[in-house]
Amino acid sequence: MRYFPIFMDIQKRPVLVVGGGEVACRKIDMLLQADADITVIAPSIKPYLSRYVEQEKITYHKGFYHHSLLDNKYVQVWATTDNSELNHQVYKDAHGAGILVNVVDDTGYCDFITPSMVNRGRVQVAISSGGSSPVLIRIIREQLETQLSTKIAMLADFGADKRNVVKKYFSTVDERRKFWEMFLRSPDIETLTTRNELEHLFTRYLSNDISVRSERNWIEYNQDTEMLTLKSLRLMQQAEWVIYFNDCPSEFVELCRRDAERISINSEQEIAEYLQQAEKDQVRVTILIKKGHLVSNAQLQTYLSNDIYVKTL
Repeated sequence: MRYFPIFMDIQKRPVLVVGGGEVACRKIDMLLQADADITVIAPSIKPYLSRYVEQEKITYHKGFYHHSLLDNKYVQVWATTDNSELNHQVYKDAHGAGILVNVVDDTGYCDFITPSMVNRGRVQVAISSGGSSPVLIRIIREQLETQLSTKIAMLADFGADKRNVVKKYFSTVDERRKFWEMFLRSPDIETLTTRNELEHLFTRYLSNDISVRSERNWIEYNQDTEMLTLKSLRLMQQAEWVIYFNDCPSEFVELCRRDAERISINSEQEIAEYLQQAEKDQVRVTILIKKGHLVSNAQLQTYLSNDIYVKTL
């Protein structure tokens, strides 16, 4: 992974865009969505940008770029001209001044790149190939656009509004997390269409018991993560502990819940010991096990007779 994914807060913060053509128009639209304080330097700008100037949404300095116009106040600099030599000079100046700079469509001269985005209100999904395959990323984005409900925006707004209410009901972070998991995984969520319906469901769930009993899920894997079933992926996202042998490929472990405790083991006996502790502490556990592995430990065999075991395809 060459690029570290990060969401940067640039609200009301100064950003410099060098260039006033079509590329600048696209980038400025994106920056305006983030409510940045945008200054444009260019000999001329598109009528599209002129309207933003008239509306005082951006500041325009008419003229050619010169390094003296670069100020350390800027948190980002965008070089968007069709002159690669000029763009590279902007990169050199900004990079030397310690300012993050992006030369559009020239990843060799970028301190950061922008991903393709799927927006659902407060929820943003970013997709990137590090600039290596934009067509592939476009296809992935199209797939996500069709799969992510527009209802997500309403749920995100609702969650933001109710955070303090939930804090009053539940004193610990763990309790609050369990409540939100129960509420947002409710089958009723799928049928709701209005904020009022969501309020009623929320009130009902506040009075529910949020205690979670110990649960063991055995997920069988093979060579390809795409062979995991949807049920496997759902259970892997609910785990609080993930137990796996040392030779388990990392891509399967990474598909598990991000904040789950990862436990790498060498023997079945270690699994048995961890499962005893999980049962005592009422922890939900996912055990990743390779297809074809025959469990020999008697205690694990007893567990398996009562647990959920999901086979790979």
